[in-house]
Amino acid sequence: MSSKVFIITGASKGIGAAITRYLLNQSHKVVITARSSEPLEGLKKSHPEQVQFIAGDIVEPQLPSKLVDLAVSSFGKVDGLVINHGMLAPKKFADTTLEEWRKIYDINVFSGIALAQAAIAELRKSKGCIVWVSSGAAAKQYAAWSSYGSSKAVYNSVSAHIALEEPDITSVAIAPGRVDTEMQGVLRSEGQSSMNKAQYDSFVEAKEKGILLKPEQPGNVMAKFVADPLKELSGKFFSYVLHNILRHKRLTTVQMELTRGRGIPRIGSSLGMLETRTWISQAMLALCLCRWCK
Repeated sequence: MSSKVFIITGASKGIGAAITRYLLNQSHKVVITARSSEPLEGLKKSHPEQVQFIAGDIVEPQLPSKLVDLAVSSFGKVDGLVINHGMLAPKKFADTTLEEWRKIYDINVFSGIALAQAAIAELRKSKGCIVWVSSGAAAKQYAAWSSYGSSKAVYNSVSAHIALEEPDITSVAIAPGRVDTEMQGVLRSEGQSSMNKAQYDSFVEAKEKGILLKPEQPGNVMAKFVADPLKELSGKFFSYVLHNILRHKRLTTVQMELTRGRGIPRIGSSLGMLETRTWISQAMLALCLCRWCK
């Protein structure tokens, strides 16, 4: 595969950093952004010919166009976006002010939309891809997550509409699952007083038992997809979940061969938690996706 050019937000740590590292290791070029400049400078230093960056707040009105302009002036094109940034402030609906809602939506919704709009002309030229980093909370309700979950549901809908309106662009939303990132730390430190106890305890237990995903697990899949997208899946919402294959009693031989013990992404539409109607259709989707999950 020839070298491609990607813009990645929230690239200083966690999933964004994992995506960036994977793409760089595949000899692609990236324009990255985050508020923290030091990690971005480190990536630029280690990959001087492959990296350009802008350190700044993603809600700055001019930042999206600056990122696109930097990609085109430095590398000649834009092949894909990974819209990865976001924030979660666990607080019940009745206790969240309208200003707090606006802040969440400025970060989690409008800044991502602004970047996609700024890049869309270049993506048409390259027949590129947009990966919107979504959340299971877009389809499943968690107490004290109304602003966050609804903001991610917007991503799912916007992604599906772009897929419909822009036939030359592949647009997908991917929920990464429970990943050992800073956001999980925020949940554990700030969520106890506002979240449902059982839901809160499940996040604490996941950390204590060491079952949170590493950022590289969903990050590598997202990186592979944006670099080599499957057009037939445009408009879909994926949930990356690492399963123990042997627990699936009705797993078909085809699925078992395809996944090779590495887990099956669950697929569906933006309206639900991504379950296919039959095991046969799930196997077909696993066939489509196995090249990103190896």
